[in-house]
Amino acid sequence: MLYERWRQIAFSHSKRMALRDLSSGEDWTFGEIAARVEREPAPSRAALAHPRGISADFIFELLRAWRFKQVVCPLETDQAAPVIPRALPADIVHLKMTSATTGTARVIAFTAAQLVADAQNIVATMGLGLDSPNLGVISLAHSYGFSNLVLPLVLHGIPLHLIHSPLPELLKRANAITEKFTLPAVPALWRVWHESNAIPRNVRLAISAGAPLPVALEQSIFTARGLKVHNFYGSSECGGIAYDASSLPRTEGSCVGGPMQNVSLKVGSEGCLEVRSDAVANTYWPEPGDTLGNGVFKTSDLAEIVFGMVYLRGRVNDQINVAGRKIAPEVIETAIAAHPAIRECLVFGAPAPHGGRTEMVVACFVARGEVADETLRQFALEKLPAWQVPREWWRVDSLLPNKRGKLSRAEWRRAYLSRADTL
Repeated sequence: MLYERWRQIAFSHSKRMALRDLSSGEDWTFGEIAARVEREPAPSRAALAHPRGISADFIFELLRAWRFKQVVCPLETDQAAPVIPRALPADIVHLKMTSATTGTARVIAFTAAQLVADAQNIVATMGLGLDSPNLGVISLAHSYGFSNLVLPLVLHGIPLHLIHSPLPELLKRANAITEKFTLPAVPALWRVWHESNAIPRNVRLAISAGAPLPVALEQSIFTARGLKVHNFYGSSECGGIAYDASSLPRTEGSCVGGPMQNVSLKVGSEGCLEVRSDAVANTYWPEPGDTLGNGVFKTSDLAEIVFGMVYLRGRVNDQINVAGRKIAPEVIETAIAAHPAIRECLVFGAPAPHGGRTEMVVACFVARGEVADETLRQFALEKLPAWQVPREWWRVDSLLPNKRGKLSRAEWRRAYLSRADTL
């Protein structure tokens, strides 16, 4: 199904530019890609293909796998291949690895129809077009990059230009590539590009996903450049979930937009968002889970749906238990981020010094200048009940995301605990 769809795309657009590697200067038309893939010899007897990195080879290896009916499991450059203990169901063609933001990575199994549905939802909702190439600076192996960059190319004929590094000086060269293009990225990159004045002037559509897009950053980019960065919310298990299609910056960071086309959302009995669509994966593999299957994915994101817009209120896994009372860290982060000296902030729970099951609140922050912990504590007391005010204030030089562009509370919590053990 997938390879036949690709062949139709390649035939219909054979002479159009399809793929350009801006680092090497190489480029290929759709017809040239198709001809090269048809000449490729059959792969080894390995059941899985593992395209990696941000390169044209990723596309060629993917299409070769489709041609020879290998199951595809994209990986980061240095990521180990998962161990698949038993044969996959016959209709499974693709595996994704979860981001492991809150725990151990899991393998997710997809059919061809589910991949096609996700690509269709993204193209239709975001208005991706043949005349506006995608500029690829994010990992093609991650679910976000695969769905927004790879599938639109091979299933919809939307050209892809690749940059192997998101460095600002390389991104500036994009002004000379084409009249307009679409740029999907993560909040950390948008911040760096904005602060270094590197956002190309010919960005037609700017998209941010992988982590919540701070409202202040979105507003700052819009004020300086007139460019609206659209927040996109999705998950490896189901692809696109919600998208902020508005033309003006949001005023509330918890709003992630409205449902993607062909996606139905509701808040379940435990307050978490449930996703229904043809793009939802079959199952976790080899051990299924009760949160995924039969066209439904039950997220761990606490949410509200108000007038058709989705508002995220934290994650069940991230809630901090302070003497029996629970609080979402996002509530505390929003309050602290209002202080003018705070550039970035991440809040998580850590074991309280006196032990037991209660936790203390830790605020990890990046400051714009000198600011005392006590100043921040007094500021937080004006906005939060005393029990929600962080007990520990951890100043860091930067809040670096992981390779998938996510700020993982679990990873920063581990770093904090490791640091505390050495003090």
